[in-house]
Amino acid sequence: MTQDSNDFEPVVYNNSLLEKITTKEQKTLREVLRHLILRPDGFTAHDAREGLASIMEGEATEAQQGAFLTALKIRGVDRYPEMITGLVQEMLTKTIKPDVKVQGGSITFSDIVGTGGDGWSTFNVSTTASIVAAGAGLIIGKHGSRASSSNCGSADILEKYGCNLEAITPDSLDQIYSNCNFCFLFAKTFHPSMKYLAKARYEIGFPTPFNILGPLTNPLPTSSAIIGVHSTYLGRVIAEVLVCLGKTNHWVVCGKCQIDEISIDGPTDVWKVNEKGQIEHVVMTPEDYGLKSYPLDLAFSQSLEQNIETLNRLLDGKQETEKDRAIRSFVLINAASLIYVSKKASSLKEAVKIAEESIDSGNARAQLDAFAKATNELKHNVTA
Repeated sequence: MTQDSNDFEPVVYNNSLLEKITTKEQKTLREVLRHLILRPDGFTAHDAREGLASIMEGEATEAQQGAFLTALKIRGVDRYPEMITGLVQEMLTKTIKPDVKVQGGSITFSDIVGTGGDGWSTFNVSTTASIVAAGAGLIIGKHGSRASSSNCGSADILEKYGCNLEAITPDSLDQIYSNCNFCFLFAKTFHPSMKYLAKARYEIGFPTPFNILGPLTNPLPTSSAIIGVHSTYLGRVIAEVLVCLGKTNHWVVCGKCQIDEISIDGPTDVWKVNEKGQIEHVVMTPEDYGLKSYPLDLAFSQSLEQNIETLNRLLDGKQETEKDRAIRSFVLINAASLIYVSKKASSLKEAVKIAEESIDSGNARAQLDAFAKATNELKHNVTA
């Protein structure tokens, strides 16, 4: 594990910047667009919030939505932490935030999530690692959606397994968490106001800053998380956003070849946000976990059916082929990282052993089965 010269560099925002992020004035999207196009150097996080607010209120035309997305991309908004923070904060004002309590107590939530868009058609590592972490005792709020650029998204593989994701509502989370440690939070269910942008995002056909908002807008208050990004330049940016949002015990990761996971193939850049709001950048390898490296192509998957087969082999503890062992290591590295960040282990190698026990004991499989059963009971309750 290596560290760079920016270890434990605190992130401090001046008052004028925070004012841009938190202060709101009334401004039409047309005015925001004129500012963004004609005076881009003066465009602020406050302006970005105003534009998104107009869209989420349903006040923008399709032409204005497309123009806003395109202008944000050209402006390079995703390279500015204060801009992303402003968009995240505005999006969260319209997010449905369930108050989950089981047996009268509050729950501490964790997540493993990625931006996607890395161009690698790999097995659903983050989803599976989340399930393994749930089997190790963590309470997982898995925020996600269907595939957009990959063969299989988190929602796709869970539905194929037999989970009834459409039945999950904010009011049903208490019931689900009473039966298991894992729940999937469908982005479209908890961010209904983002429906106004869905068509424009699809039709313009290129990634925008909104592609990186999902991992930052979990409806549940995560106390620990592993967030994968598709490009190295986003690592420090997202880490600074997390600091501005008051998050601690979160890692931002980008693996070799710009993959939004902790990679089994060589080094991974990791930006650690500690409890003091400081960011430490390190480079980690599978050897830091006591595991060997594998070529990334062993984790490739070409279809939903292949993903399900791989998931089942992993949860059954299969290690017969080189692909089995590579997938297992890939999942272990990412699950162990969340276990370690969540302070359930004193070292990465101990966290790997805990993750292995989750798989080999059948706990991970049991958690997924319990989640599937709970969601289908919700369906029964609705139709009864």
